[in-house]
Amino acid sequence: MPHFEDFYADKLRGSLGVTDAESVLDLRGTNRPTAEASLNDMLERSRFGKGKTVAIRFDPPPEGGGETLFQPVGRLLLDAKRKGIVDRLQTLPAGDGLGFYVALAGKTTRSNE
Repeated sequence: MPHFEDFYADKLRGSLGVTDAESVLDLRGTNRPTAEASLNDMLERSRFGKGKTVAIRFDPPPEGGGETLFQPVGRLLLDAKRKGIVDRLQTLPAGDGLGFYVALAGKTTRSNE
């Protein structure tokens, strides 16, 4: 499989990173169940507050390959995006390590309130 040139790879990764986010959810060094619980807690709490941006970071694959939190965390975030909890979802730039930049929708206001 051919590799992308850095210019094109950076376009796919996105430009918003850890320094652009209002807060950081650092899942480095955590196991999958703990990471999923932390992420679910963040998503649930975001439904009752104002929208904000969060950088979610996790460990790169171990030397020689192996599993990361990329797929399970990505699935949870995509599901939240479908439900309207997440407005924007993209991967972090290469310099920030492995993770996602997420814009949470926050509390939805009703027109009759």
